[in-house]
Amino acid sequence: MNSTDVIAEVNGLGKTYGSFAALTDVTFDIRRGEVLSLLGPNGAGKSTTIEILEGYRNRTSGTVRVLGQDPATAGRAWRARLGIVLQSSGMPEEMTVRELVRHFAAFYPAPRDADQTIAAVGLTEKARSRVSTLSGGQKRRVDVALGIIGRPDLLFLDEPTTGFDPAARREFWTLIEGLRDEGTTVLLTTHYLDEAAHLSDRAVVIAGGRIVAEGAIDALGGAQARMPVVHWRDAAGDHEVRTPEPAAFVSRLHAEQGEAANLQVIRPSLEDIYLGIVQAGRERPEPHGDRAPALASAH
Repeated sequence: MNSTDVIAEVNGLGKTYGSFAALTDVTFDIRRGEVLSLLGPNGAGKSTTIEILEGYRNRTSGTVRVLGQDPATAGRAWRARLGIVLQSSGMPEEMTVRELVRHFAAFYPAPRDADQTIAAVGLTEKARSRVSTLSGGQKRRVDVALGIIGRPDLLFLDEPTTGFDPAARREFWTLIEGLRDEGTTVLLTTHYLDEAAHLSDRAVVIAGGRIVAEGAIDALGGAQARMPVVHWRDAAGDHEVRTPEPAAFVSRLHAEQGEAANLQVIRPSLEDIYLGIVQAGRERPEPHGDRAPALASAH
């Protein structure tokens, strides 16, 4: 891959708090123009990783390059190339949507047109409305407008659709797809696996401060994790067998034992695969056999 295709590189990233390792040897990259999902349970280290990439938290070890610079020492011009949409923004609600977007546009050297940005997030009809009158989903669209007004090269989206109803989530997905089509690179964190599957080109799964899987959503866990499971019961108890040919296995089972009780063919869902990956990551031994206590600030 050409180095110009990589917009961020993380190599051997580590973060410790005293004796607790929040992140250990985290290595991945973000490619220009893609949507990369960072997945993992609460306390996995996602927020710590993102805050280091954004330049808001210092790392303990490893190297990080975002837009060609080290976030720990990058300056104001570098920050203007980032778009950040937090879980909650605390925006001034007495301003109208247009006033707020224009206000933020003034912070950047070459911002997008305010009205075009408002249109891009689907809020033209609400441009003159005060933020306080908007629904939760509409306020989230304002968050995105503020995140993209500076024409960011890299947009961070931290659980952007938490609390949305299904219709609002689908509308938001369309918005993010439009940004991707415009060439915006996106780092997304989400607890919704269908959201990650719909939007992401790739995913990185982190558990216990370590990367436990990486790749296209439909390839996470490998072929073994997607293999169907045949479950049945006989006099000896319950049995499960993974097989790439469940129909043939069931046919042989029937020929050998007759009608099996509680016979089921289970095809693992994305959630099953993800939970298996996370569980395996949690069970991985820590260095020197030590398991650190949970840390509230490591998300």
